[in-house]
Parts: sequence; C-alpha cells; structure tokens
Amino acid sequence: MSITSIWQQFTENVIQTRWEEWLSTILQIVSVWYAKKNKVLVYPTGIIGVLLASYIYYFISDPPLYADAILNIYYFFMSIYGWYNWVQKKNDQLIFPISWCNKKELFIGLGIFIFFWGLIYYMLISITNSNTPVLDSLVSSTAVISMWWMAKRKMENWMAWIASNIVAIPLNFYKGFMLFTVMYILFLGLAVSGFNEWKLKIKK
Repeated sequence: MSITSIWQQFTENVIQTRWEEWLSTILQIVSVWYAKKNKVLVYPTGIIGVLLASYIYYFISDPPLYADAILNIYYFFMSIYGWYNWVQKKNDQLIFPISWCNKKELFIGLGIFIFFWGLIYYMLISITNSNTPVLDSLVSSTAVISMWWMAKRKMENWMAWIASNIVAIPLNFYKGFMLFTVMYILFLGLAVSGFNEWKLKIKK
C-alpha cells in the first residue's frame, strides 16, 4: 500500500467518523493527559471515553473487536477502583503514591498478563469470528495489567501502556478506525512523556 493510498484511506475514514468515536477519542486523550499529570481527573474523563469505545468496538466494528469491547468494560470497573485508590489518604498522605513495583507485584503483574493473553486468544479463536486474534489479545492483556498498575500508581503502568499502544496503532488502522489510530499514536507519546514525568516526581 502506497503512502498516497494510505493517506486517502485515512482522510476518507476521518470524514466518515461517527460522533461517538470523536467524543471517545477526545475524552480518552484528555484522560491520559491527566494521568501524565498525576491528576485524579484521569478517571471521570476516562470512564465516559471507554464506555463509548466499548460500544464502537462491539456494535460498529465489522467484525467486532470483541476483546477490545470487553477490555473497555474492564477499564470502566478499574477506573472506579483506581479513582477510589487515588483519593485515599492517611495522615494527609496518599496511601498510593507514585512508586515502582516490588518483586512480588512485578511477578504477579507478568503472570496476569500471560494468563489473560492465553485466555483471550483462546476465546477469540474458539467462540468469535475475530480475524485478528493474536494482536487483539495482546493489546487487551497488556492493557489489563496497565490499568491494574495505574490504579496503584506504579511506574510500570507506563511501560505496559507503551507496549500496548505500539500494537494498537496498526490494529486500529487495519480496522479502519482512523481517529482511534491517531489517538493511540498520541497515547504512545503521552505514555513516554508520562513515564519520564512520573520518574521526576519520584526523585523529588
């Protein structure tokens, strides 16, 4: 596929983009920006964005991106959990400040990632008509652990988001979701920036 045809496909799809995808994209970008700044507003903005994204992936995509649709429902519940965690204080100090995972948290996270990658892949090839089971399950399983680490303000969440976004960019382009493709490109940049910004906050 030439650069010209890619650009033509991109512009045509942007013109045809539904309002749900526009709103979801804007809200999710704003949400990641708040995460980068370590602001609790990451969660209320993100909740609306991921619910819209779940609707798009399930009802608009053809064939549906089942794993991504379910993943965004998971985002919704983890956003509620993370919102609760981020506002908890004891003696005027945050219970969950920015920190690195200890060895136990790291191994648990990697175990969760491997488990969900295998589980989601098996479900996609067994009970759905997904034509992108490997990439779909990889994006989903990486994001599962990203949200869990973010809810606990762990630095590793940004590293997992970087990996997830790298896979999500070509996957969404292939499915014709051009705004989501651009969104994940921005997410990748914000994840790198967020990692560096949180790293400075730990030093301080």
